[in-house]
Amino acid sequence: MAGTATPAGPGHGGVPATGPQPGHAGLRVSNQDRERVVEHVQAAYAEGRLDKLEFDDRLERAMTARVHGDLVPIMNELYGTHPARPVTYPPVMGRVPAAYGHHGRLGRRGETGGERLGAMASHLLPLVGLPVIGPAVMMLTAGKTSPYVRAHSVEALNFQLTMLAATIVLAITFIGFVLTPLLWIGGVVLSVVGAVAAAGDGDFRYPLTLRLVK
Repeated sequence: MAGTATPAGPGHGGVPATGPQPGHAGLRVSNQDRERVVEHVQAAYAEGRLDKLEFDDRLERAMTARVHGDLVPIMNELYGTHPARPVTYPPVMGRVPAAYGHHGRLGRRGETGGERLGAMASHLLPLVGLPVIGPAVMMLTAGKTSPYVRAHSVEALNFQLTMLAATIVLAITFIGFVLTPLLWIGGVVLSVVGAVAAAGDGDFRYPLTLRLVK
């Protein structure tokens, strides 16, 4: 999350080893904070220190963490109160299911064709009659295991919610019948642009969007 401060200091790659310092537990985490913890979870799974259910549980908790207090317990479960050792790249990821689509490097990048396709679908599903449900489904399914798909599906979902709210407001105004078609034409164009950005392994931000979902 832009502008979020990350507490520095010894510990698990930026996350304090023995728990958040006073006042840090409630600090909002950034995408980089989440991705750093996911890297350690993946490495632990590849080494056989986690079974499939444990891996899925910690992966979902890391990717949906909102504050540092959500991430610290995951790292403590992996390393106790000792500092985490660096994750070497590329780690041996052979035991990680291919569906997770991460091969040693994790970030908000579409590392596989499946991730890019999922991110594209988040922007294009509204154009086939699923304006809110489409991005929401992608966020709750593929977005649980891919930070790239989650980033695009959350952005698309927020845009569609903004469009829906704007349409309702315009419907009760005198000039709404003129502006609403223009609004949705612009929405279609932006959705296509977002899909192209997703296919090109890049980030995309819709303009004038209320970001209600994080």
